[in-house]
Amino acid sequence: MDAQQNKQLVQEAYRMFMQGDIAGILARCTDDAEWTSPESEYVPFAGTFRGKQGIAEFFSKLDASTQAIRFEPREFIAEGDKVVVLGHATWHVKPTGRELDTPWVHVFTMRDGKMARFEAHSNTAAANRAFQPDQGAQAGMGSQLHH
Repeated sequence: MDAQQNKQLVQEAYRMFMQGDIAGILARCTDDAEWTSPESEYVPFAGTFRGKQGIAEFFSKLDASTQAIRFEPREFIAEGDKVVVLGHATWHVKPTGRELDTPWVHVFTMRDGKMARFEAHSNTAAANRAFQPDQGAQAGMGSQLHH
């Protein structure tokens, strides 16, 4: 597939995510795909998830711990086997009641017309603060944390 076709496939995956069609996303992943983001002791969906079962676990943990208030993919940049997506999100963090507002960058590596690797980059310090329990005195329960 060429860069434009890769870009279209990734755009389709975001539409599926916003519609809750995780099975559709998994069908567009290679069997050995990796979904990765920086490690965190507080963020339940941080780290690396391998294979379709692992990616399904990532989405399950994401859904159990957050609710999207706003999720906006803004730019899609494709070259070769890479598709880079720039966006912004505001999440309600279910365990703490806080909001996490952060820009993000997602990097997809494509192989044979499917997603083989996903890397998420965002404000990890803000995410840790939003997910860290018993922080009421520092940030205030329900407070909004910005990048």
